[in-house]
Amino acid sequence: LARRLAEALPGSVSRCGGEVTLKGWTAEHFAQNEALIFVGAVGIAVRAVAPYCKSKASDPAVVAVDEGGRFAVPLLSGHLGGANALARALAEVCGAVPVITTATDVNGLFAVDLWAKAQGCALLEPERIKRVSGALLAGQTVRYWSAWPVAGGPPAGVERAGTPEAADFALTLTPEGGALHLVPPIGVLGVGCRRGTTAERLEEAFSAFCASSGLSPAAVSAAASIDLKKEEPGLAQFCEAHGWPITFYSADQLRAVPGQFTPSAFVAGVTGVDNVCERAAAKASGGALLLPK
Repeated sequence: LARRLAEALPGSVSRCGGEVTLKGWTAEHFAQNEALIFVGAVGIAVRAVAPYCKSKASDPAVVAVDEGGRFAVPLLSGHLGGANALARALAEVCGAVPVITTATDVNGLFAVDLWAKAQGCALLEPERIKRVSGALLAGQTVRYWSAWPVAGGPPAGVERAGTPEAADFALTLTPEGGALHLVPPIGVLGVGCRRGTTAERLEEAFSAFCASSGLSPAAVSAAASIDLKKEEPGLAQFCEAHGWPITFYSADQLRAVPGQFTPSAFVAGVTGVDNVCERAAAKASGGALLLPK
């Protein structure tokens, strides 16, 4: 059964016993943040993963399928980790019944964490999810705020808030207040630096920038700079640590970017363009400058 499932939903298959222990297998794959599928009793799976459970924001999907292939039971990370969707997919393969127990699904209600995952947003305060879900389950109205237009009408029980302060959950790049914040990774970080700047120094500068501006680090999806910085190891290490691709532009390309940018005679003397970071960010994103240097 495990092999059948792995053929349909590609993954590795292990049979515990001998050199492969259940404890060792679980520890290895849980740490890799993969989806774990146990073919066997739910109780065995529960005991296996229990020592490693940390947070719904980081735990992998865990699904148990009985060895008769009759039931697929999501045990952990049903929404953010995708265990509910995985259980449904597994059930289709072997003709099982997906046993979905998350309250919003059972009651046919909007699930903010599932919606955020579908939109590719980071959930900054996963402990606040239960506030939103709990209010909906109690028949109350929850309110959202967004920095951007949202297509279509809101689902039942959800209304748009007039201000960010009145929202129960909010879509923003610069979170503040007590709402549950959903951050879309749509920002580009423009970087200018002196030759030889270390990754540690860049990290310090980025942290200070986020602290002073209110920008969530989760809002950044890529970086950009001038082609003079292509061989800077510190910049490469900094971006690699965050998982950001980085794009480089020539001085001519940066000079041609339309808009108002913070000029620097020193930067112009060194690079041939009056501003690197802001122009590179605007060029790479194709959008307006959100936050200046």
